[in-house]
Amino acid sequence: MRQKLTLITLGVRDFQRALQFYEQGLGWKKSTASQDNVAFFQLGGIVLSIYPWDLLAEDAQVPAAGSGFRGITLAYNTKDRAEADAVLKKAEAAGAVIIKPAVEVFWGGYSGYFRDPDGHLFEVAHNPFWEMNERDELVLPQ
Repeated sequence: MRQKLTLITLGVRDFQRALQFYEQGLGWKKSTASQDNVAFFQLGGIVLSIYPWDLLAEDAQVPAAGSGFRGITLAYNTKDRAEADAVLKKAEAAGAVIIKPAVEVFWGGYSGYFRDPDGHLFEVAHNPFWEMNERDELVLPQ
């Protein structure tokens, strides 16, 4: 497993308010990979995304409230599906709990989640629509 994070997703209670904060307030430009309810911002070699809180919990298959869900996930993007499976197995062997085994997901990729020993959620995903550069950093369309 490479020592690399590629994406931080913040669960937001009010998507439009959050989008306004990042775009108009901070002056950040969202990627054209953004959609109606998810926005992506290239931050050097890492990507920040904002996504509705409840939908993020649903994607990770954890309750949105009352479960200790913190409204944030860290992501490790892989080069292919086999690497995603291998990373999840390695995390589990190290003591992580697999929350969602990797499966084909609605956006066309392959994704699973694990919870580290302190309860932090990590998504392990292969996104065939996103490019990774020679340093394994995500490069989003402008």
